Amino acid sequence: MADRLDRPLRDLRISVTDRCNFRCVYCMPKTVFGRDHAFLEHDELLSFEEITRLARAAAANGVEKLRLTGGEPLLRRGIEDLVAALAELRTPDGRPLEIALTTNGAALAVKAAALREAGLTRVTVSVDSLDDAVFQAMNDVRFPVARVLAGLHAAHDAGLGPIKVNMVVKRGVNDREVLPMARHFHGTPFSLRFIEYMDVGNSNGWSLDEVVPSAEIVETIDRELPLERIGAQVPGETAARWRYVDGGGEIGVISSVTNAFCGTCNRARISTEGKLFTCLFATEGHDLRALLRGGVDDDGLARAMASIWGARDDRYSEERASLTPELRTARRKPEMSYLGG
Repeated sequence: MADRLDRPLRDLRISVTDRCNFRCVYCMPKTVFGRDHAFLEHDELLSFEEITRLARAAAANGVEKLRLTGGEPLLRRGIEDLVAALAELRTPDGRPLEIALTTNGAALAVKAAALREAGLTRVTVSVDSLDDAVFQAMNDVRFPVARVLAGLHAAHDAGLGPIKVNMVVKRGVNDREVLPMARHFHGTPFSLRFIEYMDVGNSNGWSLDEVVPSAEIVETIDRELPLERIGAQVPGETAARWRYVDGGGEIGVISSVTNAFCGTCNRARISTEGKLFTCLFATEGHDLRALLRGGVDDDGLARAMASIWGARDDRYSEERASLTPELRTARRKPEMSYLGG
């Protein structure tokens, strides 16, 4: 199954909650997501059974990888039960799906072993700085980085892996932490990913001046820890990968702003209440929850998903440069906390 630009569907990202215990300045700033913010009610969320049905329909259409996101997915009670249900799914030729999860790491030390036992394949943890003052300023809830690092090691000890560490780099906020992060994770089992600060949603006050280009990040690290480019592991991979010449592991850079990869994008996203988005920057989603709760069977779900994907022609990151700041601001995109990364 391919879209209008001949891109197959291989990766489905599912947001299981719109809530988070962090208030990161680039994702859920307190000025928008304050104490009086109205989050979704429980009955508005997709149930685990509904999520599993959608994942089964996606697998029938070629999806091979599921990623659970949020908000913060570890806040969803019983998340291990969902992982276990998804781990039972198979591709049409009988292969298990890859089950991944992205987390801020706050509860990972407690949850890692149970998640691995349930069938979680791999985990990605967000760490935007090793400097505790910077880290706490960015999460804006005074959560210490040491507890997230403890979660990383708990995940490794539980057998989850390879484990990726995501760092969103914002100029003037944490760009000085790029090299310390590279030094810290060099020679460890963890794979570091640097992400250009993106204009996801409309609440983070995004400005192009705050983007640190991936090329600058690679150059900064290469001066001290020489790097060499390596190829992608799988088609549609978002990160350009580099390995340390001395064998100390690898890094990746995700360049959605300066070097868009729309042409190979094979990812769809399902929001917390069951809307299918064919692009992280889409302005509207397709309501699959209505189909689920309206009695459609699994074949009907699979056909609906195929029809939506087949009509897809999204390529916002490639078009961004041609849009004026006013047009970018006027475009109402879903927030990261609603849709997931």
